[in-house]
Amino acid sequence: MTNTTTATTGGTQVAASAQAEALARRLELGIDALITFAGTLTERQWQTAVPKDGRTIGVVVHHVASVFPIEIQLAQVLAKGQPIVGVTWDDVHAMNAKHAQDNASVTKQEAIALLRENSTAAAAAIRALSDEELATAATNSLYADAPLTCQHMLEDHAVRHCYHHLAKIQAAVKS
Repeated sequence: MTNTTTATTGGTQVAASAQAEALARRLELGIDALITFAGTLTERQWQTAVPKDGRTIGVVVHHVASVFPIEIQLAQVLAKGQPIVGVTWDDVHAMNAKHAQDNASVTKQEAIALLRENSTAAAAAIRALSDEELATAATNSLYADAPLTCQHMLEDHAVRHCYHHLAKIQAAVKS
C-alpha cells in the first residue's frame, strides 16, 4: 500500500485521504451501533436464530467481526491493481457455514471483543489507503470478473457488512 500520511487528533488516527477517512468513519459508526445493540441483548435473544439466515444472533455478530481481515485483504488486492481470482460466493457460503458450526457457543463478550479488535484494525487499514488506491480497479471473481474498485469492495463488504447484519438482528429481536 502507498504510505499515506496520517495524523493523530485527540488520540484518533485520521487519514490524509478525506475519502479513506470517510470510509473508516462510516465503518466505525456501524460497528458502534452494532456493539451498542448487541450489548443490550439478553442471553435468550443472543441465541435467537436470524430469520432467512438460520444462524443465531451471537454467531452473526461474531461473523461480522471475524471476516474483517478477509474483507480488508481482498480490498487491498484491488488497491494494488491485482485481480481477485478464484473466490466464489459458494466459497463465502461454505466459510460462513463452517464459522457458524465452529462458533455456535460464542459469548457476547467474546464477539464484542473481536468486533472491537478487528474493526479497529480494519479502520486503520482503510485510513492507510490513498485516493489512488481507493480508485484502482481490477477484475473480481465474486462479481463475475467485473472490474471493481478497492473503494467499492470496501463499501460493499467491510463498511456495509455491520449495517446489513444489524438491521437483520434488530428485525429478529422484534419478531
